[in-house]
Amino acid sequence: MTLGTVDLHTLALTFIPIFVAIEPFSNVTTFIALTQGFTKTQRSKVVRASLLTASAAVTTFLFIGKGIFVTLGISVPDFLVAGGLLLLVVAILIMLGFERIGRWPKDEVGVVPLGTPLIAGPAVLTTMLILLDTQGAAPTMLAFLLNMALMWWLFAKADWLIRILGVGGTRAISRINGLLLAAIAVMMVRRGILGIVWAVTAR
Repeated sequence: MTLGTVDLHTLALTFIPIFVAIEPFSNVTTFIALTQGFTKTQRSKVVRASLLTASAAVTTFLFIGKGIFVTLGISVPDFLVAGGLLLLVVAILIMLGFERIGRWPKDEVGVVPLGTPLIAGPAVLTTMLILLDTQGAAPTMLAFLLNMALMWWLFAKADWLIRILGVGGTRAISRINGLLLAAIAVMMVRRGILGIVWAVTAR
């Protein structure tokens, strides 16, 4: 089954890693903590700024990422290993309950830290670049936009979700996402090492 020119199976294969990398439930709890005392209008502005910032950061990185690779002499397997190790660190911090909440001005909180590095952080940038290379541009960008739409909905329903799931429930889901992110990180390191070994033995 296809959605336009994108196969739904391929879309699922791109959507899930991006979803895990974004770590939406953790970001929802962070969003609530950072916007305590905000009016509804102020919260709406924060949501809009965070999603626009994240989208701009990801799009820019996708355009210049490979150019940076060529300039620095970095191969895709190198990036897989480095990105996988970085993702593993992020996953461990998530599973340990690392708190990323600080004090931020109301007019900046949507850009930093929500837009970047929380939504468009190293995990998302690494995952997007790898998916672009393995799954193609169309499904990768569509999956990212769908994740941004889901992130918008979660932010809009943040108070409702907290009431339904409770703080403990959202934290539990966050830990599960952290475990999935760790598994993706290990997979990336494995593929990177195999790529490096293949490149060396092929010479």
